[in-house]
Amino acid sequence: MDFQRRGVMLVIASPSGAGKSSISRALFGADPHIGLSVSVTTRARRTDEVDGKHYHFIDVPTFERMRRDGELLESAEVHGNFYGTPRAMVEEQLAAGKDILFDIDYQGTLQLYEKARADMVTVFILPPSIKELRARLERRAQDSVGTIDKRLFNARTEMAHFGEYDYVIVNEDLEVSVARVRSILAAARLDRRRQLNLDSFVKGLQSQIGPA
Repeated sequence: MDFQRRGVMLVIASPSGAGKSSISRALFGADPHIGLSVSVTTRARRTDEVDGKHYHFIDVPTFERMRRDGELLESAEVHGNFYGTPRAMVEEQLAAGKDILFDIDYQGTLQLYEKARADMVTVFILPPSIKELRARLERRAQDSVGTIDKRLFNARTEMAHFGEYDYVIVNEDLEVSVARVRSILAAARLDRRRQLNLDSFVKGLQSQIGPA
């Protein structure tokens, strides 16, 4: 029996440096059935970015119209630029049985809850310690000491929202954490409510037995 199913919106969030990006990359490498949500943005396209792959680049009036008309599942302003998740593109992929990974913060997650809770499964990634979190940020060698201190300060606020997520993983070992996220996704895919032709399958089984 080839079951038709509705896709899953998988949200992974964490403080900077806790391992969200590493876990996401590992998921993409191991599972061809999940793709990344492609947001719209009003910021200028960088030379190494491809429109439609990294972002959908639009102007401010278009963004404002989409937000006003309810075409965005969530939106945010970051450093003077606007970002948002197009509702139609997400719905098209979910209806086709494709899973979508969302890399958004807790504010974006709460907006998605309001509009698409039944399609979502959410995971929050915690570091094993603040000492290790700082060490990871330093090993990336991408930020100044001041920026690292700011990321650690922001982590306090971000971690306060762990209770708003379905699952929480302490990322002490990357391989173990990836395996746990994959297990969560596998369970979400088997959710009865997402298996669209399950009712007809069960009725077919019952018909093979005969009348009660």
